[in-house]
Amino acid sequence: MNLAVQLAPENKKGLKLENPVMTASGTFGYGMEYEHLFDIQKLGAIVCKGTMLEPRDGNPQPRIAETPNGMLNSIGLQGIGVDALIKEKTPVWAGWKVPVIVNIAGGTIDEYAAVAAKLDKVPGVAGLEINISCPNVRAGGAEFGADPESAAKVTGAVRKATLLPIIVKLTPNTAEIVHIAEDVAAAGADGLCLINTVKGMAINIRTHKPMLGNDYGGLSGPAIKPVAVYMIYQVYKSVRIPIVGCGGVTNADDAIEFFMAGATAIEVGTASFANPRAPMDILEGIEAFCTKEKIQDLRELTGAAHR
Repeated sequence: MNLAVQLAPENKKGLKLENPVMTASGTFGYGMEYEHLFDIQKLGAIVCKGTMLEPRDGNPQPRIAETPNGMLNSIGLQGIGVDALIKEKTPVWAGWKVPVIVNIAGGTIDEYAAVAAKLDKVPGVAGLEINISCPNVRAGGAEFGADPESAAKVTGAVRKATLLPIIVKLTPNTAEIVHIAEDVAAAGADGLCLINTVKGMAINIRTHKPMLGNDYGGLSGPAIKPVAVYMIYQVYKSVRIPIVGCGGVTNADDAIEFFMAGATAIEVGTASFANPRAPMDILEGIEAFCTKEKIQDLRELTGAAHR
């Protein structure tokens, strides 16, 4: 059984994963935090938490609120900054078997390019995930991702700054998801990630105040899975670069559904908070499904709903 996937087939470096199960940015730290729970080297790839040019404190507390079948978060891209990442984290990653993809963000196009340039040729960095879709940052981020021209400009700037494979994470908070995907692909993206969180809000009826310190945030978890499946299905029909499915993947059946919609790989995010071993459980479930259905190569599933 072949579970290996290639996320950057047109890139000279390529981005081959031994299996299609990845961790979603912001839900798995830098990977080290989960080493004592299971063998993280068996994962397809780890996507680290969002990284910007400078250290960032993030949004005011509280930053997380539970919802029916999901979670609202308003972390605000809190992080150590790219220089500290290179100094403290990449030397560890360089000794790992599992590839690590760095999720990058910026308040300006130049910041995105600067972060990408710093990470180019750094041992331990297998690729970049460009976050142009964070809904809880008041400047940059989602502003770039909601407009096809801006999304393409960010992608083009990062493409010029690095030879690393780049995956662009798209926002669902737009009516132009297909157009944006097409423009980002034309600007040099090796792959796409669909979707980031959906804008949402919750109010405490006793205090009459928003439950998040930033007022609103991003909804993740099972509640957004149908949105993700729909958008992957639509984008797959128009774009020929690999798609990483993200948004509500909780078990192996969810992952299979994403593959059939058009995803080459999947990211597990919110599920890891309830079950830290969720990525491994999902991988084992995918293997069991393929064995039962006599599927010899995972690529047989990608886009099956279109055939």
